[in-house]
Amino acid sequence: MGIKTKWLARIMIAAVACGFIVYGTFRGEVEIVLNKAVNICLECIGLG
Repeated sequence: MGIKTKWLARIMIAAVACGFIVYGTFRGEVEIVLNKAVNICLECIGLG
């Protein structure tokens, strides 16, 4: 694999990842993920 091919693959993977982040944001999943993160943190600390 050439350097140019590796560079192109990295750029394409980064673009797909950004696309999924934008897609999830528009679906309203930011609130769901944040809520789950808070619940996990509270369980680990023992407050919940």
